[in-house]
Amino acid sequence: MRHFWTMFCHELRLLFISPSTYVAAVVFLTLMGGIYWFAIQQAALAGQQELLPVEIFFQLFWVPLFILVPLITMRSFAEERATGTLAALMTTPTHPLTIVLGKFFAAYVLYVLMWALALLFPVLAWYLLKDFCPDPRLLSLPSLIGGGIFVALSGLLYISVGILASSLTRSMLVASLLTSGALFVLIVMGGLLQLLPLETYESLSWLREPADYLRTFKHLEDFYGGVVDSRPFFLFTLGTVLSLILTTLNIQSKA
Repeated sequence: MRHFWTMFCHELRLLFISPSTYVAAVVFLTLMGGIYWFAIQQAALAGQQELLPVEIFFQLFWVPLFILVPLITMRSFAEERATGTLAALMTTPTHPLTIVLGKFFAAYVLYVLMWALALLFPVLAWYLLKDFCPDPRLLSLPSLIGGGIFVALSGLLYISVGILASSLTRSMLVASLLTSGALFVLIVMGGLLQLLPLETYESLSWLREPADYLRTFKHLEDFYGGVVDSRPFFLFTLGTVLSLILTTLNIQSKA
């Protein structure tokens, strides 16, 4: 535990002094601010329809995700492999899994912090606009909390995938591209499977349930709609554990 805490604090410090972290923060928060402004406009155009700004806000969570996660995970192992410091680190008494967990949780804490700042936009918009636009739909706390839980839960998997991608290469650019590609597949995979003619071909009928289970946006809608299901908890947690195990095995084989 002592080695984990040392590794975690060291990695968190490196993230906070890295210029790429602040670039990621500025780009991410700028995008999220623009997205929420767009969400308010879209909700206003929708009139009395059940379309909340917070719901539109979360439906577009994937747009900045492709920027934030690669930028905060790409250097975790790729930079250390390129500079040779990973080999030196592996000669210490620290277990490889401890190294992986330290880097993972440091990146995850930063990820959650970024989203916590982004979730202030709905609160800030409500505070500034409540006197001019006293619409109760402007701030829906259940939707905001539910969406925030989904973001934190799914972030476990997305950050672990970024850590895994970084362990596969010495190039931070390649690591960021691998992460973006993997995130794209994870987010759209369930929707793509739904597009297959599952009803037409009986041989593909077994894919119907897995396709529904892997639909990221379906889980998101459940969370901000107030429906908390155990299935996404199992899905994202299992994916995280598998990614971290693969990362540990990978750095052990290359030590």
